[in-house]
Amino acid sequence: MTSPRVLVVLNGKGGVGKTTTAINLAAALSGKDSKQNSVLLVDSDPQKSATWWFERSEGAMGFDLAQETDPALLSELRQLSDYALVVVDTPPALASDALKSVVPAADYVVLPTPPAPMDLTALIETVREAVMPAEVDYRVLLTRVDPRSLGEALEAQKTLMELGIPACNAFIRAYKAHERAALDGVSVLQWRGRNAREAEADYRRVAEEIQRDWRD
Repeated sequence: MTSPRVLVVLNGKGGVGKTTTAINLAAALSGKDSKQNSVLLVDSDPQKSATWWFERSEGAMGFDLAQETDPALLSELRQLSDYALVVVDTPPALASDALKSVVPAADYVVLPTPPAPMDLTALIETVREAVMPAEVDYRVLLTRVDPRSLGEALEAQKTLMELGIPACNAFIRAYKAHERAALDGVSVLQWRGRNAREAEADYRRVAEEIQRDWRD
């Protein structure tokens, strides 16, 4: 039995683009033509934002979805041998039992955060409290970056590097395309409209960077 790779998307703070990242990374990393590329997105957030988004797609995103908040079951995600990759959207609460179960079961953690100083401070706390003790590979992903002012994102990357916290070189620029895609029940890879290609390119770059980490 081949165990899937488990990718957890988390931040102890809400409103940082966590579900948007989980949905679009699941889409970018999925393949429709073989079991080897099959992806399951697990929605462990009681708010069920990923489920709401997925249900609007009527199953047309290229990956499967399951809801699960039971810590005992979340700790056994590696048993899901029908999938090559399991992506987990987690609740925005560091003290949640679901988070405590799923992080030790992860192969890799992505921590989305806007680059603003207050958001970055909360993110650093999340890394130190929830990720470092589990000794799991991880990267911070800067989200909601103003495409007209990239200096803040570059400064945030520098700060993280100085703290010894690995960050993705790619980041996610803030476009209305993300919100419109959710309303239309598609990922940004499928959406067609203003800045759609830029939004898609951002997530594809992040997916490629994560996959390079897996190969190293």
